[in-house]
This record gives sequence, structure tokens and C-alpha cells, in this order.
Amino acid sequence: MDRAGTRDWAALGVLVLPVLLISVDMTVLGFALPYLSEDLAPTGAEQLWIVDIYSFVLAGLLVLMGSVGDRIGRRRLLLSGAALFGAASVLAAFAVTPTMLIAARALLGVGGATLMPSTLSLIRTIFTDPAQRRLAIAVWGSGFSGGMALGPVAGGWLLEHFWWGSVFLVNVPVMVVLLAVGPLLLPEAKDPAPGRFDLSSAVLSLAAALPVVYGIKDLAKHGLGPAPLVAIALGLAVGAVFVHRQRTLTDPMIDLQLLAKREFSVSIGTNMLGVFAMTGLLLLVPQYLQLVLGMPPLTAALWMLPMTVAGVAGSLLVTRLARHVPVPQLIGAGLVLAAVGFAAVAVLGAGAGPWLIVSALVLVGFGVPLSEVLTNDLIVSTAPPERAGSAAAISETGFELGGALGTAVLGSVAMSIYHSGVPADAPHAARETLGGAVAAARHLPQGQAEALLDTAREAFVTGMRISAVAGTVLLVLTAAQAVVLLRRPRTDAAVPVRA
Repeated sequence: MDRAGTRDWAALGVLVLPVLLISVDMTVLGFALPYLSEDLAPTGAEQLWIVDIYSFVLAGLLVLMGSVGDRIGRRRLLLSGAALFGAASVLAAFAVTPTMLIAARALLGVGGATLMPSTLSLIRTIFTDPAQRRLAIAVWGSGFSGGMALGPVAGGWLLEHFWWGSVFLVNVPVMVVLLAVGPLLLPEAKDPAPGRFDLSSAVLSLAAALPVVYGIKDLAKHGLGPAPLVAIALGLAVGAVFVHRQRTLTDPMIDLQLLAKREFSVSIGTNMLGVFAMTGLLLLVPQYLQLVLGMPPLTAALWMLPMTVAGVAGSLLVTRLARHVPVPQLIGAGLVLAAVGFAAVAVLGAGAGPWLIVSALVLVGFGVPLSEVLTNDLIVSTAPPERAGSAAAISETGFELGGALGTAVLGSVAMSIYHSGVPADAPHAARETLGGAVAAARHLPQGQAEALLDTAREAFVTGMRISAVAGTVLLVLTAAQAVVLLRRPRTDAAVPVRA
């Protein structure tokens, strides 16, 4: 390998750092939730906001940040986001109220919105050879799975030795490394003729995204009602104005011609739905291992390691499989494997041991990342180099929106069933969350505590099973649409489907 090639792969290592970090941040929070519930005493709604405000803010800002990166430079945007992400992590670590933690997580979302489009778009810039680019995307994608492994193990150890805020401090050294070596290895890349920045489009993009995600969250939490429906309708109306404006501008924020390409739009939808299902499951499983089976955090993290190893294996193996199997069939097969894993969780009982759920997680962890490598490859290959930032931002918007909605919808479904299964005369904290029930039981006589915990755990498992049924159906339908829509004759012969 020549010197330029070595530098390219070293640059990829730098680009994996933010991906690793964000994955750690997502997974470690699930293990910290029981400690948050006891220390900060959030309500059920506040707990969901603590988890998903990061993804909502990130999803709302990604399109804007992708456009900014195309204009000011993707490396500059990446490094600016790294500094903000590190500072917000410190604020989250020392939060003393649920509101303060929610605000810190929102700032993390702002920082994350600058990181994600930059990493994928810089891969498009650095790796011009299709085969190398697919391998680079596979390594980049394996960073998510690697972070899922590192996050719970590191977080579990920290939670056993320090306070819950320490799980956020793991972000800081990673950001310091990124800020130190990024300027040395990463090339600057931007659109050489970006045109005029349209402030109205920036405002409209936020005004469209935020009401929609708020409305969906509220709808999932409280059911049908005027407030969420009005919010969704308002967001969609503003979104229509945004799209119309993009069609009329000489220099639009989003190149709508990208969405007209089948590979691009179908891949984004497939990514979003796959992440939707997986994120919802990852919110519930750590709580099951700790609060239902009674595992300490580090033990629960070690039981989840096989899923993350499977994710890394799936991301890297797919580059070889794609040489022999058509890409649409590979995407569909990965999602069907994940659906089988969800179906296994759907038959879970309150007394089931960890082996069943770990086996299910291995199938989910292998299948979803495998499909995402291929869809991300299609996304970045379809976009022209000068629009790489915007294309990556659209892709990451779908990814993060899927994660946020998975947390909100599947998490809210599980929580709603949990609420209905806990008696109305139970302590307030016990009716809010399972972590609250565990904390409340410590202050009750032994007989009452055991009865409360049995009821609360059964209600939690029932909610998780029903959420798994929904995930199974969703993944099967997603697999079917990907296979059907992506196997049609291509209209863009310049974009390779197979390595």
C-alpha cells in the first residue's frame, strides 16, 4: 500500500471515532436509566425525553448541518461539533435535575448533528474506488457495533464504581483525540460552488421536522388527541412549503433530484425502519436484564456482547457476500434474520433466562448492520461528490429519526402496557417506570415489595413482548419492499450495485 493509501485508511480510523462515540452514548444510557430513575426521579415522560431528545434535535438539524458542511467545509464542521459534543458531555455528567439532563442531551444532539453528515460525506470524498468505498463504509458501520460493545462494558464498570454521570464523561477523551489528529489526517472538502445560503430554508427545515417528531412522540405516549394531530399536520404543512421552496431556488438546501433516484430514497427508508426496530429493542433489553433478571450493570453488558460482535461480523462479512449475492436479496435477508430475532423476544416470558434474549439479539445485531452497510453504500454512491454533505445529512436524518421514533413509539407502547399492568394504588414512582418500582420496593415490607416487583416485572415483560411483535411485522415488510423496489432495472448505470 502506498503512502497515500495508508493515509486514507488512517483518516478512516479518525472518522470512525465519532461513530464509535455516538454508539457508545446511545447504548450506555440504557444501562444508566435505572440509576437515573432512582437519583433524579424523572417522570415517565421525562425519562423518554432524556433518552430521545438527543435524537430528535439531531434529526431536526442534520439537513441544515449537511448544507453548512458543504459550504464551510466538512472537516471544519466535524471538528467544531467535536468540541461542542465534549462540552455538552461534561454538562450531562453533572446534571442535578431531569430538566438539566434533558437540556444537556439536547446540546449533545446539536453537536451530533455536525458530526454525522461529515463522517459519511468525507468517506465519499476520500474513497473514490467503489470496492474500497464499500469496505470503508463497512468499517465505518462496524464502529456502531463496536460502540455498542464498548459502551455497555465500560458503562457497566463505571456504574459499579462511580455515579451515573460518569457514563457521559467517556465522550471527552474520544473528542480530545479527534480534535488532536483530525486536522492532520482529514482532508477539507466542500462544494466549490455552493451558491447562496437560504436562511428561510433553514428555518423551514426545523419548523417542519420538530412538530412532526413531537406529534408522533405525543401520539405514541397518549394516543389520539388534538395536540399531536395538530403538531403533525403543522409540520407536514411546513414541510410542503419547504419542498416547494427547494423546487424554486437556484441553490436549494436539499437537492430533490437525489430523492427522485430509487436507490437513494428506498435505501433511506430501509435504513430508517431497520434502525426504528433495533433502537426500540435496545431501550428495553438492558432494563430487562438488570431489573427483571436482577443482573448488575457489568454482567448485563457482558451478556449483550454477542450482539455487538455479530454486528461487527455482519458489517465486515457483507463486503464479501456482495460479490456473489445480489444486493437487494442481501438487504432483505439481513432484515428477515433480524425479524426472526424479534419474534424470539415476542415469546419471552417473565421467567425466561438470558440465553433466549441473547440469541435473539445476535440475529438482530447481525441482520440490521448487514443491510445498513449496503444501503449506505447505495446512498453515497448515488450522490455527486459536491453534494456529499447534503446526501449524507439526508441519510443520517432518516437514521436518527428512525432511532428517535423507535425509542418513542416502541418505548411508549411498552410503557403504556406497563402502566396498565401496575395497580393504581401502587406508589407513584412504581407506576411511572420499572426502575421506580424497584426503588419503591426498598421502602416496603418484604411481602408487599415482592408482590409489587412481581406485578411490575410481569407488566414490563408484557410490554416488551408486544413491542417485539410490532418490530417483527415491521422488519418483514421492510425486507419485502427493499427486495422488490431495489431489484428493478437500474436507471443510473454509473452507480455499481455490486462490488
